[in-house]
Amino acid sequence: MTQIIAGQNDSAFESGEWFKFKMSYSGFLKAGNATLKITDDVINGKPVYHVVGKGWTTGAIKWFFKVKDRYETYFDRTTGLPYRFIRDVDEGGYTKKIEIDFDQVNNKAKVFNKKHNKTAIYDTRPNVHDMVSVFYYFRNNMETGTLKKGDELRTDMFFDQENYGFKIKYLGEETIKTKFGKVKCLKFRPYVMAGRVFKEEESLTLWVSADKNRIPLRMKADLAVGSLRADLDAFRGLKHQFEIQF
Repeated sequence: MTQIIAGQNDSAFESGEWFKFKMSYSGFLKAGNATLKITDDVINGKPVYHVVGKGWTTGAIKWFFKVKDRYETYFDRTTGLPYRFIRDVDEGGYTKKIEIDFDQVNNKAKVFNKKHNKTAIYDTRPNVHDMVSVFYYFRNNMETGTLKKGDELRTDMFFDQENYGFKIKYLGEETIKTKFGKVKCLKFRPYVMAGRVFKEEESLTLWVSADKNRIPLRMKADLAVGSLRADLDAFRGLKHQFEIQF
């Protein structure tokens, strides 16, 4: 397990950052697009970053498996801890609409299931994250100078109604070819929940730029059926210079 440094002054991102990804299924079939956008907001009187992630199918694939997903997180600008998480998904007829309010002081999560109009309160672990805020937390708080191949970064995550120990393994450096040029990357293996979507725990691989932005450039996933690849297609609002090896 490697060291996590909280509250770095030189953050990896800022409000206005926007990414667009192009997705393909099983290596050749165009599957869809996804976007991630950061804006400033205020929740319960606290300044936060508001991240909205959207994903949708395009082309022929949407005729037999239509996806329209929206994820939102509101996390503290200093600690990176979330106060609210929204999940509104429709994946081939599987739908879920959930809103979670986190009480980071008392370690509670208030979960409102909009689909069934039910509310429940769950205990959470200290400094818990949601599935979107955890990505920005790691972007901002990994000490890359001491990172060694095989190191594991860990934190706690709350998803739907359960607490999970989330971990991500560092696989080393790799230079990949992108539409923007060759980019030196840090390669990671986030451990995911095997089951309905992913084939096994080690089904996901992620490449982020080795510069100060730690841009998500590529993702590959082995799914229960087939595989999925996402590549960065467009961006704007980066905080730091994007280091490209032409």
